[in-house]
Amino acid sequence: MMQYEMIVLDLDGTLTNRDKIITPRTKADLIEAMERGKKVVLASGRPTYGVMPLARELRLADYGGYILSYNGGVIMDCRTEEMVFARMLPKGSNHRIMELALQNRVDFLTYDGEVILTSNEENPYAKIESSINHLRLHQLEIDEFFAKVDFPVPKFLFVDDGDYLASVEPKVKAALGRDFSVYRSEPYFLEILPQGVDKAQSLERLLEVTGLKREQMIACGDGYNDLTMIRFAGLGVAMENAVLPVRKAADYITASNNEDGVGLVVEKFMLGRE
Repeated sequence: MMQYEMIVLDLDGTLTNRDKIITPRTKADLIEAMERGKKVVLASGRPTYGVMPLARELRLADYGGYILSYNGGVIMDCRTEEMVFARMLPKGSNHRIMELALQNRVDFLTYDGEVILTSNEENPYAKIESSINHLRLHQLEIDEFFAKVDFPVPKFLFVDDGDYLASVEPKVKAALGRDFSVYRSEPYFLEILPQGVDKAQSLERLLEVTGLKREQMIACGDGYNDLTMIRFAGLGVAMENAVLPVRKAADYITASNNEDGVGLVVEKFMLGRE
């Protein structure tokens, strides 16, 4: 049987339960695996700083784990806090993306370190993004936004009601063309990232850095943005609560995120307990 040396975990709906916490059994199993030299990677659409609280809880800095954030736009080595890999939006596209938001009359946001920069801090969906990631919102006037955001950012988020964003999405796709990845991660979140950013592509780079093979990697997830990494990994695992395409693509289906699904995978495939 293959020795699995790395486990890659989506967060919401996978590692954390419905209360957004890591259950004691799963946490103990992951720490035991890391004690034995296994690598843990937290892979999320969240910004890097939004993943930090969970990384601290699992002591990834002590054990040399990694954070894959922005759906694969950035990979950080938790021990050194260095970026192993980063794929940002070209700086020259910032104004174009913000102009598209204004034309379509949607609020938007992006990230600057531990702060979310937004065009409207009262927007209920911007508040959701702030609370999920424990990052504070900082509102900028539109002209200030254009002047200040003159650095490469990992992504923009357009935030509005799902019904309205459904009509905005095709217009933004058509306007930006094939160099950008435009999709909704939630009905009320329209994500704009560089083309080709996904969890699998970034994990390929991480394997080069760590010297491991894809056959030695387990990937666990539940959502559409986990599909590529579940297909890519040596062992692709779907949670019981995963969307149907993820369940179909997986090599193995574990219990749900509320029933220690991740812990059970670690026990079976990394700790050798049946």
